[in-house]
Amino acid sequence: MPGSRRLRRLAATLVAVIAALLLVALPIVPAAAAPGAVAGGRLDWGLKQSFLSYVTGPIAKGSWSLTGGAATVGGNTFRFHSATGTYDPATGALTAGFSGGVNFKGHEANGSYGLDMKLSRFTLKAGGGSAGLYADVSSKAKDTGVVTNASQAKLVDLGLDGIDLRGQAGTLTLSNVPTTMTASGAVAFGNFYPAGTALDPLTLSVNVKAAAPAEPAAPTTAPASTPAATPPPAAPAAETPAAQPTAARAEFARGALDWGVRRTFRDYVTGTIAKGDWQLADGAADGGAFFRWTPAKGSYDPATGELTAAFTGAVRFRGMKTGDTYGLDLSLTNPAVKVAGGKGTLLTDVSGRTATGAALQLPAVALGTFDAAALKPEGGLLKAVELPLVLTEDGAKAFGGLYPAGTAMDPLSFAVALDPAAALPPLPDLGSAPAAAPSTGATAPVAAATDQGSSPWPWIAVGGGVLAAGAAAAATVLVRRRRAA
Repeated sequence: MPGSRRLRRLAATLVAVIAALLLVALPIVPAAAAPGAVAGGRLDWGLKQSFLSYVTGPIAKGSWSLTGGAATVGGNTFRFHSATGTYDPATGALTAGFSGGVNFKGHEANGSYGLDMKLSRFTLKAGGGSAGLYADVSSKAKDTGVVTNASQAKLVDLGLDGIDLRGQAGTLTLSNVPTTMTASGAVAFGNFYPAGTALDPLTLSVNVKAAAPAEPAAPTTAPASTPAATPPPAAPAAETPAAQPTAARAEFARGALDWGVRRTFRDYVTGTIAKGDWQLADGAADGGAFFRWTPAKGSYDPATGELTAAFTGAVRFRGMKTGDTYGLDLSLTNPAVKVAGGKGTLLTDVSGRTATGAALQLPAVALGTFDAAALKPEGGLLKAVELPLVLTEDGAKAFGGLYPAGTAMDPLSFAVALDPAAALPPLPDLGSAPAAAPSTGATAPVAAATDQGSSPWPWIAVGGGVLAAGAAAAATVLVRRRRAA
């Protein structure tokens, strides 16, 4: 019937129009994400608080120290930095290695330590239904004295049950992840704890970057003809070299000074006694285990080794708050380094109040001294790395007598660019601020991911519904016309 054919054509046209509109309106569904990179982040872990208490307590009478820029958080939690590694959003496989380490020593006898353990290069690996924390280990067994060295030994198993690591992007955060000692971890700890022992939970936050797009392949076709080789220029006639002038005093305008003041002082400020914090100003930065003052300007005489370097920035320590007033309010501003005759001095402006409440206003006070005999330019930089720094009498006054003169402060590092093109040492990379995730206790880790973007599936569902509705409407009209006929 002509009417039926017209209705069929009308229905087919309606379906085609709706399908075309959907093709225009629907966003392009992205392909599965390629494996990306981990670049920047931190790992916070206290190992086991009872172990730390044992090491520093009346039995072992020992201590622990940090290496490679590791820091402390809240006194007894160690922070390892500058995460690097890989991440596959399709499977959730994650590998993140961190910089820094910690050394434990105790049970000293005749200059030797019965307990001597070094842990460094921590690496978290997750994938295939399991997860663990690995590290380079050098450890002495407490009973036999046998030293064990291992590269990337698995210290603990991580409890990530129920946590889906797939599809993460931006900042990936895991909070309060349960840890359980492995057999190799027990050996690393000198059999101090058996395998299966629950250790402290850990928290980490890493930055995840998408894989870079593939570069187009370079053409492999050879040129039609190979140009003739240009003959080398004739060598100039030999000349008698002129006498080299004596290197002049170099002026510089770039540099950085890294100093943590003293780890126990930082822990005191933020701990349960002072309950305070610190604030940074005028370009000072927080490197985790130290503060960085930059830029710098000054001069260096390569003939005599004399150095004058003035750095910029301020660190203000506050604590012991009563009402709106801080009992401790101490600022260290615009430090300077001076070297002469192989001896170095760290100076800084000190102002505010000490922990005793005494008011201070000390310009360019000599806080500490260090040995600079080995300081030599290299690669366009005059660089010092972790030079031991000893507190002076004036420095002891600046801290209100909290530490006596002769106290070992945190080591001092600095670099000034004698060559304007030379690169300064980078700060430890702590990554972005961890994604906000509620803590649910040591037995329930939380994975927090940033916004993944809108999904195309709601559009597909809506479009499919519209298409189906249109087809149904056309069919209904056709059936009604046939019945009417």
